Amino acid sequence: MAKKVEVLLREHVQHLGKCGDVVNVAPGYARNFLFPRRLATIANDDNKKQMSRRRAKLDAEEAARTAELDKLVAVLAAVTVTTKAKADAQGHLYGSVNAANVAELLTKAGHPTEEKHVRLDAPLKAVGKHTVKVHVHGDRTADVTVVVEAEMGDAS
Repeated sequence: MAKKVEVLLREHVQHLGKCGDVVNVAPGYARNFLFPRRLATIANDDNKKQMSRRRAKLDAEEAARTAELDKLVAVLAAVTVTTKAKADAQGHLYGSVNAANVAELLTKAGHPTEEKHVRLDAPLKAVGKHTVKVHVHGDRTADVTVVVEAEMGDAS
């Protein structure tokens, strides 16, 4: 079995490390995957100095992006949208409120959202307040309140 080689990552590599990290990998992985794609370079002193400057810049950009995402999550968490649907006397909806409906409500409220970002375990089938998760970015989600009200209709 070949010994590991030490490489310096030039980019973030999933399940391996972040830009600027020094990692030990198999020689074939470095030679056949990391080096040709310019994801890593040989870990020597010159490359480490150069990468430390780049890493500082990337850390500052990532901190700014994280602050922006936190702000967006806070804004979305404060949002409450309301919809009306036909329901029986016990509060059970004749239809349901699904992810597409929630995305449309959020878009009308001024927060453009795609249906694929709304995380519902099952469609909402009852009148009342429901908490719905909306995917923002990566592993960040915001809890949006959806209020389903019974639609006033003719009593038959």
